[in-house]
Amino acid sequence: MVTPFDEDGKLDLKLAQELATYLVDHVGNDGLVVNGTTGESPTTSDEEKERLLRAVVEAVGDRATVVAGAGTNNTVHSVELARSAEKAGAHGLLVVTPYYSRPPQEGLLSHFTTVADATDLPVMLYDIPPRSVVPIQVDTLKRLAEHPQIKAVKDSKHDLLAGSDVMANTDLAYYSGEDPLNLPWLSVGAVGFVSVIGHVVGDRLRQMLDAYESGDITAAREVHNGLLPVYRSMNFVGGVIFSKTALRLCGYETGRPRLPLPAATEEQVRIITSDLWDAGLVLVNPDAAAEVTQR
Repeated sequence: MVTPFDEDGKLDLKLAQELATYLVDHVGNDGLVVNGTTGESPTTSDEEKERLLRAVVEAVGDRATVVAGAGTNNTVHSVELARSAEKAGAHGLLVVTPYYSRPPQEGLLSHFTTVADATDLPVMLYDIPPRSVVPIQVDTLKRLAEHPQIKAVKDSKHDLLAGSDVMANTDLAYYSGEDPLNLPWLSVGAVGFVSVIGHVVGDRLRQMLDAYESGDITAAREVHNGLLPVYRSMNFVGGVIFSKTALRLCGYETGRPRLPLPAATEEQVRIITSDLWDAGLVLVNPDAAAEVTQR
């Protein structure tokens, strides 16, 4: 879930609760990750993270799973965030591979187990070497699966063979962390998606998941193909910029991203509008996209 900011760039908790309610009750998400990558966690303070999490839990925690991003490249800090999230009412933790430091696999094992030991919350590992450089290797994942609190993996490694091996030999639940690969991941055993485009097409992702699980692969593929323009735009501009722009085009203002992420350019807005138009999501003609301005 994106983190809403007001016109002055400050955290907007009222809007966060409205957005969480919209995403759960009207778009079709049955869970929300708060303070993740698309939530701009690198540019929000620990205090803001806790306040945002409490607000979202208050708004939708009785009917949706609220997972708190608690991963950093500092194990001690990650433990602090995990404990803060537990106190704030989170139902689970998303813990990313430590970035920048490039730890060896033994370091990853110690980092993840230390964070998992810090609370009673279930943990979803976030394997994303495009951002962290270091992947969580298959053998490491198998060892981590032995920890009673480590339950799932959000995969943005794009390695279906590695994921298949882990799923075949552990009880870890896999979630696609790369929207264009949502359907391929289902085909090898994933159970769902931690999605960027779910901000605007959560209902369609639910349709695809339900169709696949009911055995209607053709229908699932049709939904996937209908989302190709949305995948294209998201990959073109990146998750935060895409999500906040797409939400605005669909009538939901969440403010500008915080630097170093800029607001979408006029050209990016035009492209996103055109792709959302092609996917049947907006009523704004692409020719009028230049009129959509950033606050």
